[in-house]
Amino acid sequence: MSFSEDVVLERLRQRSQLGLPAHMQLEPVRAAPGALTLRLAIQPFHLAPNGYLHAATIVALADTACGFGCIANLPPEAVNFTTVELKTNFLRTATDGVIACDATLMHGGKRTQIWDATVHDAERRVLALFRCTQMLLYT
Repeated sequence: MSFSEDVVLERLRQRSQLGLPAHMQLEPVRAAPGALTLRLAIQPFHLAPNGYLHAATIVALADTACGFGCIANLPPEAVNFTTVELKTNFLRTATDGVIACDATLMHGGKRTQIWDATVHDAERRVLALFRCTQMLLYT
């Protein structure tokens, strides 16, 4: 796809109104070739019963950032993707405020993409490190 940040962000904002991204209230805020940023304002439903940010919230944010990045950076003949592997290292937590995820394309192959992502709080303290492999799909 030809890359225009405004066009890509609008397409991703439309996608973020569907499914889990809509429920999680994820917001695309930056798109560039090989990079994407999502953010979310922590709500009570993002927390675990212990009162801290639920690990699944972090994984959903990071996987969606990488997935949206993959969509924005698909090779022209690819039609979609699916996540085939992911890993997360949790370093700290949060209970309120806004957190964000910066995803970066590390490998852009014909069959797979590998994305690294960093989830951080408003002070840019790292909450989690994330890596995933996306399998590209063709018709």
